[in-house]
Amino acid sequence: MSRKTTLRRALIGLTAGAALAVAVPLAASAHVTVNPNTATPGSYATVNFRVPTESETASTVKVEVALPTDTPLSAVLVEPVPGWTATVEKGALPAPVEVDGNTISDAALKIVWQADPGVGIGQDQFQIFSAVLGPVPDTGHLLLPATQTYSDGEVVDWAATPDEVAADDTLEPAPVLYINDTPPTAEHSHGTSTSTSSATDDHSSEASATTSDPSSGVALGLSIAALVVAAAGAVLGALAFARRPKRA
Repeated sequence: MSRKTTLRRALIGLTAGAALAVAVPLAASAHVTVNPNTATPGSYATVNFRVPTESETASTVKVEVALPTDTPLSAVLVEPVPGWTATVEKGALPAPVEVDGNTISDAALKIVWQADPGVGIGQDQFQIFSAVLGPVPDTGHLLLPATQTYSDGEVVDWAATPDEVAADDTLEPAPVLYINDTPPTAEHSHGTSTSTSSATDDHSSEASATTSDPSSGVALGLSIAALVVAAAGAVLGALAFARRPKRA
């Protein structure tokens, strides 16, 4: 084997490891999430739904978020997104619910974001959809199942509960807003929701919360492992190159 071949293989190993280090975090975090993922009972929480596109051939053209009916929200406001039509669908609850001494039989059931013609979330892109939800009920957590529709007709339901995901990590997790329950990571504490912050602050909070997503730690560990493998390949290639006797 020539020195050029040895060096080329070492470089190929380094490149492959670097590519894996970049690709793994993207794959591990590519699901619909809500950020911040904690809120205070009684508050009006500003939350941001982060929607990435995983398809390599189609774009995301519709996003639906189901709202709780056992602990209904009396106020649901959405922030306009250029190129998208946002609708808060209201209707009858499965059963009347007592909220602060009042009986509620109708409430917001779903938020729908529909892309205008020619608009969508393309490959390697994501979109933030913001909403204000409140008053936040005094409960453990709110499950906010999301449905993602692609331009080719594919539909992905992000609806699995935390317990279901714990039992089977191949399921698509639903966005979860933790209230009295403990979030899955120590970085999150109760009461991190906001009420009347600006859109800039909301998106900054979303970006900050993204770094403490449970998948981030796994992605970071896999990235480090990939870099270690790549570095080891480069070192072994260099040693093999150095040990070859020089031609007379």
